[in-house]
Amino acid sequence: MRVPLSWLGEFVDLPGDVSLEGVHAALVSVGFEEEDVHVGDVTGPLVVGQVLEFTPEPQKNGKTINWCQVAVGPNAATEPDDVRGIVCGAHNFVVGDKVVVSLPGAVLPGPFPIAARKTYGHVSDGMIASTRELGLGDEHDGILVLSSLGLDPEVGTDAIALLGLDEAAVEINVTPDRGYAFSIRGVAREYSHATGATFRDPASLVSPTPSTGFSVVVDDQAPVRDRVGVQTFTTKVVRGIDATRPTPPWLASRLRLAGVRSISLPVDVTNYVMFELGQPIHGYDLHKVSGGLSVRRAAPGERLETLDGQVRDLHPEDLVIADESGAVGLAGVMGGASTEIGEGTTDVLIEAATFDPTSVARTARRHKLPSEASKRFERGVDPQVAEAAAQRVVDLLVELAGGTADTLGSRWDASSTPETITLPVHRPASLMGVDYTDDEVSAALSAIGARVERAGDDWLVTPPTWRTDLVDPASLVEEVARITGYDRIPSVLPVAPAGRGLSRDQQLRRQVSNGLAASGSTEVAAYPFVSSAQNAAFGSADGTASPAIRLANPLDSSAPELRRSLVPGLLDIARRNVGRGLVDLSLFEVGTVFLPSEGVTYGSDEVPFGAARPDDATLVALAEALPPQPRHLGLLAVGTTIDRAPGQPAVAASLADVLDAVRVAAASVAADVSFRQARHVSLHPGRTAEVLVGDEVVGIAGELLPSVASDLDLPRVVAVAELDLDRLLSLAAVEPSTSALSSYPAATQDLSLVVGVDVPAGDVLAAVRDGAGPLLESARLVDDYRGAGLPDASKSLTFALRFRADDRTLTAAEASEAKSGSVRLAGERFGAALRD
Repeated sequence: MRVPLSWLGEFVDLPGDVSLEGVHAALVSVGFEEEDVHVGDVTGPLVVGQVLEFTPEPQKNGKTINWCQVAVGPNAATEPDDVRGIVCGAHNFVVGDKVVVSLPGAVLPGPFPIAARKTYGHVSDGMIASTRELGLGDEHDGILVLSSLGLDPEVGTDAIALLGLDEAAVEINVTPDRGYAFSIRGVAREYSHATGATFRDPASLVSPTPSTGFSVVVDDQAPVRDRVGVQTFTTKVVRGIDATRPTPPWLASRLRLAGVRSISLPVDVTNYVMFELGQPIHGYDLHKVSGGLSVRRAAPGERLETLDGQVRDLHPEDLVIADESGAVGLAGVMGGASTEIGEGTTDVLIEAATFDPTSVARTARRHKLPSEASKRFERGVDPQVAEAAAQRVVDLLVELAGGTADTLGSRWDASSTPETITLPVHRPASLMGVDYTDDEVSAALSAIGARVERAGDDWLVTPPTWRTDLVDPASLVEEVARITGYDRIPSVLPVAPAGRGLSRDQQLRRQVSNGLAASGSTEVAAYPFVSSAQNAAFGSADGTASPAIRLANPLDSSAPELRRSLVPGLLDIARRNVGRGLVDLSLFEVGTVFLPSEGVTYGSDEVPFGAARPDDATLVALAEALPPQPRHLGLLAVGTTIDRAPGQPAVAASLADVLDAVRVAAASVAADVSFRQARHVSLHPGRTAEVLVGDEVVGIAGELLPSVASDLDLPRVVAVAELDLDRLLSLAAVEPSTSALSSYPAATQDLSLVVGVDVPAGDVLAAVRDGAGPLLESARLVDDYRGAGLPDASKSLTFALRFRADDRTLTAAEASEAKSGSVRLAGERFGAALRD
């Protein structure tokens, strides 16, 4: 919310030396967040000039320019510098007109610096500015003639001050629960709370006049959450306006600083009142409205062209404003084109209503149509300000557009008084840890506009109509703390209750992340949204089509599905880093994937109301409406794992690195993993392995197909792995097992076996382990040789074996006998033979 200081000062007393920083500090003290400051975009010499003469000069390009002599100072008759020669391409002025002249050294919005320059055969010593060039509006048909604004200042007058271009504004962040602060009225009240300055409610400065005779019917046949879509609906009529009149500079300047461009006088007036009072206003061309208005839900198949020119298919839940011809607006979101105010509009119907926040929010999101109006209605609008806001629009249109107030109108009011909240007297002190006195509590709640009464040991508090966020004792306590000062709240570190903490799975997931990070990998978090092609490539091992959750409203149309695998996200991150020169990467991610079942429809049309805890049946129904979302662990390695150095060649990342990372993750949770050869549609055949815990597959690892890596602009070798982390944790030992360290030395031997080239090395390793018996401490594959000296279609696998006994020093014969058992079992299973 942007707050121009001059506007704020109309409703709350500001100190004479007020500064943007001081206003920010005051508003921060009552709970707002400081965002930015905004000052005028125009600097330098900008003065009122008067056209003394001009000569039209046709150009070769068909354009005619005017060579003008313009007085820019009061002594044009005697001082040569008070008359400037200026080239101007506009033609909407005559001799004697007073205009705005930006002299050399000025800077206009853009920024657009002004300097004397040669053009069209003349040296133009400045520029005569238009409304758009000054940032006051979009009109650019010609220069700004000050008489059109009803201004007749002296020549040489500072135009920056004259047009309000020296205004300044502070910007604050308004949290969703404080919608009343989306108005100068609300911010002025909060500034008053912070500083004690006198507050003048702008709504009380308006004197509404009765209006009757205009038909308004509320017929909400399908209320959302049993709440009728409108609480109040006020209409008033102004006749005989001149819609072509220019918006006064002071009003246009305030709107510009508030972040809204000037459009036309009637529209600017409605926007101005919305920012001033927080009440969205909509204006209709009365002659385009057929009969009266009704508030109802959209009919099946009904369509509406909104003010942005889009024809929209309405949903039966959409609340619409309709006349006898059909829908003429989306209630609380945007009006319809059929009743739009235009240059020929003379009679205006003004609507000020209070719409249901949920209904407006759903409509705005359904049609992807956020607006300043919907932003306010979604957060709650004061139902008692509607009539004052409508009257304020009437008064401004009478004053600025030359209109006449008519008695035609209506007022429909079904709003209710906010419910009284019982606040125990001791509650503020017990929640905040501050010994508030009764007078402090009563004064703080009264200051925000609440009615406060004492009833024994309780306060009976009726919130003001503009504070729809005050619904329970806790929210009232927060207001007491805010108004009396957050600095009074002590800093006390809470003590965690005994017997609580992280669950087993939470602890194990942290151990996995800590283990991988300690081994040199970097944890990342990828977006869960992927394309259909990414899900097809990594959603299943064989490439068969797998069901995926498709988003109804994706943030990016190229990524409309929820991920079935973590690998696409890791690849996107790798590609982004490699493209920026970070080519050596070891990444991991712990996150959820979404695995819907074929033929099952997920989702629920009924979303429980957020103000109350759903019952157990509702929670079960919500859980059943969601697809399975297991946690996975994704790993990626690319580039080099060891940099080149003198005497040390670079070592490239490969499948071995992600297999080591898998081992690290498994060891972190005391799980024992093994690998066996596998296939995956996107991974290199022969360089792909399943990850097993016992006999159960918990993941897959491999190197990307070179063609896949090339398509992603990645190096040729990219190793990835993905584990079902939830399943891995369920298979991990409840308590890590340990064994005593033997004090006896180990006996080591190598074993080389010749097997068929198609026999997986992992299966041979399993046979070696099984055959060696209990003396074998470890066995690992150290070489895979295929070449001269071996029979055709065979390979030699060499294993490093380590034997140890707990109670003695092994002899070479004992170790050799254990190794022989490995040879026998491998021979029985695979026809393996010792290599000569």
